[in-house]
Amino acid sequence: MLRWRFVCLITIVFLVLGTVAFAQEILPGIPRNEVIVIEDPSGRSLDPGRFNLWGGGLLSYSTGLQQLCLGALWYIDPDEGIEGDPWINLLAAEPPIYNEDYTEMTVKVREGIHWGDGVPFTIDDVIYTVELLKAHPEMIWGAYMQVNVAESQRIDDFTVKFKLTKPNGRFHTVFTVRWSACYILPKHIFEKAEDPLAFAFNPPIGTGPYVLKSFDPNGYWFLWELREDWDKSDLGVAYGIKPGPKYVLYKGIASPEKKVMDQMAHELDIVHDLPPEGAITLYQNNPQCVTWFDGWPWAHPDPTLPSLIMNHEHFPYNLKEVRWALTLSLDIVQVALQAYNGCATVSPIHVPPTGLYPGWYFDKIEPWLKDFTLKVGGEDYKPYDPEISTKIAEAVRYAFGHKIPDDPQEIRKLVGYGWWKYDLEAAGKLLEGAGFKKDGNGKWLLPDGTPWKISILCEAATRSVMTRAAAAVAEQWRRFGIDAQIDAVEPTMLWNRLNYGEDPNTIYWAWCIETWGGHPDLFWFLESWHSDYYRPTGELTVAKNPMRYKSEQIDQVVDDLRRTDFFKETDKIIDLGLQYIKTCVEDMPIIPIFSYNVFTVCDETYWTGYPTSSNPYTNPVPNWGNTRFMFIKIQPISKE
Repeated sequence: MLRWRFVCLITIVFLVLGTVAFAQEILPGIPRNEVIVIEDPSGRSLDPGRFNLWGGGLLSYSTGLQQLCLGALWYIDPDEGIEGDPWINLLAAEPPIYNEDYTEMTVKVREGIHWGDGVPFTIDDVIYTVELLKAHPEMIWGAYMQVNVAESQRIDDFTVKFKLTKPNGRFHTVFTVRWSACYILPKHIFEKAEDPLAFAFNPPIGTGPYVLKSFDPNGYWFLWELREDWDKSDLGVAYGIKPGPKYVLYKGIASPEKKVMDQMAHELDIVHDLPPEGAITLYQNNPQCVTWFDGWPWAHPDPTLPSLIMNHEHFPYNLKEVRWALTLSLDIVQVALQAYNGCATVSPIHVPPTGLYPGWYFDKIEPWLKDFTLKVGGEDYKPYDPEISTKIAEAVRYAFGHKIPDDPQEIRKLVGYGWWKYDLEAAGKLLEGAGFKKDGNGKWLLPDGTPWKISILCEAATRSVMTRAAAAVAEQWRRFGIDAQIDAVEPTMLWNRLNYGEDPNTIYWAWCIETWGGHPDLFWFLESWHSDYYRPTGELTVAKNPMRYKSEQIDQVVDDLRRTDFFKETDKIIDLGLQYIKTCVEDMPIIPIFSYNVFTVCDETYWTGYPTSSNPYTNPVPNWGNTRFMFIKIQPISKE
C-alpha cells in the first residue's frame, strides 16, 4: 500500500510540475539560488524563540543551532573527515593534552575566532562554560562538570588546565561532537543573564559561520544568513574557505509524501530521511537526486545499532540460553526485507557495521566468529552464518529487481558481513534445556507451564522502518511458537519505559549502542555498562544500560579503557574492543540487528558537493552537528 501511494504521488507531481514554474524566492527577499533548504526532522518547534540548549527544555538542536551557529572544541566525524582525518580540532587548536595519570587536561584554543556579534573568542569562554555548568548541576552537562572538575586554571588568553577530581582520560569527549556535545557558550552574553536556565538566548550568538536572520513564530522554519565576517568564524579560521550558501533554511516537514513532492519540485535540497520507497522513488525519478550510495542500498549507515533490548532482571531474559534462542529464531534476511526493503546493514556483533569499524573490528573478529560455538543439546554448535549478506542481496534481486553487485566483498561493504543462523531446531533445544516446553498447539510454555508472551515495544510512526522491523520480529517469533505482538507508542513513551524497565513481558526495539564511527574507542557508550553505574529496575537507568547487564569482564574492559591514551594507543583500544565483543557474543546481552540506515536524499538542482560514499568527507544526515563541515564543500550549481 505504501509503495502504491508513492507511485500515485509521483504521477501527481509530474502533472503539477508540467504546469507550474519553480519559485524564484523561497521566502520574501530570499532568492532561491542563494538558499539551501534542509529538512529539520524534529518537525515543528514548540518553543521556537528558545535557543539555550545548556539550560534544558530545548526540544530540538537541529534547527541549524548546532550545525551552523554553536561551536565545539573538537569533532569526530563518523566517516572520513573533512581532510581525511575523522578527528577535527575546531575551536581547539590541537587535541587535548593529559598529564601522565589523567588527572589534568590542558586545552589550547585557536586565536582569531570571533563570536557572531564581533566579540573575540578566548579561553575565558571555555572556562566560563565549565564553571557556569559546574555551579548549576541542574543544567545540561552541569552534573558531569561538578563531578569531574576540581579547578579550571587559566594559563593565558588561549590556554586552560582543567584539574580533575579523579583520573579520566576521556574527559575531552564531553566537548567532542559525535551527534552533539557540550558546546562553548559566550561568556559576555550569559554573564548578563539573571537566570542561566530560564535565559532564552535569543538571538543565539555562536562561533559558527552563520547567524540567525529570522524564524517562524509558529516554529516551522529557521533561516540563517552567512556572516559578513565569516572568515573570523570557527570554520573560517580553521579552513579559510567561504561556505557556499548565503542562506540556510531548516524546515519541519510533516509527511514523507510532502518531502517527496517538495524535492521533486526542487523546493527541498536535503531530505533528512524517508521510508525506503520514498528514497527509491526520488532516485528513480529525479535526475538531480544524490544519495549516499549511488544505487542500492542508497542509505547512509549511522554509527547506531538498533537492537532487541531485554531487561535481565525479568525472567526469562536473565538466561543467556533464552537470549540466544530468541536470536536463532530470527530469519534476518526476512527482517531486512520487511523493514528496509533489503537496504539494511546487518551486524552480528555489538558494534555498528559503519564508518571505519569494518576494518577495526569486523575483519578482525570474523575468524573468531566462524569458530565460535555454543552448547546446544550437549553438543558444540557453530551459530555464525558468514553468507548472510549474499543471501540478503539475492533476496533483494529477486524481490525488487535492483541492480546488485556480484562480488561478495562488495556486497559486504554495502549490507554488512554475516549474522546468526536461522535455526529453529537449535533454538528449541536451547529453550528445552532451560525448562521450556511446547503445548499441544506448538506454543512455547514457560517452565512454570504458563504461555510465553512477548510484547515488543517500538516507535509508532516517527521511524517507519523501526516499526516494520519490530513487526517482522514478532512475526518470526510467532512462527516459532511464541505469542509475540508489537506495542507501537510515541518515542518519549518508548524511551521512558525502556529506561525504567518495569515491563516484565516486554522486549524493547531501540538502541543503547552508539559509537564514534571515526574512532575505535567504545568508552562513549560502554562506560555506563560498568557495574558502578548499575541501577535496579524501577530506577532511571544510567545512560546506555537499560538491560541492567552486569559483567566482570565488561567492568575490566571499561577500567582498562580509562587508562589508555585516546590518541596514542589505538591498537590497545581495538584489542579491548575485541574483548568486549567476544564477551557480548557469548552472553548476548541484547540482540544486535542492523545499523540505523538513514535515507538522506539531496538534490543537485541548485547546489553540488554533497558528501557521498565515494566522497565521504562528512555525514550527510543533516541534524548531526558534524554537517557544519558540509557547507564549505557545497557550492552553487545554478545562477538562474
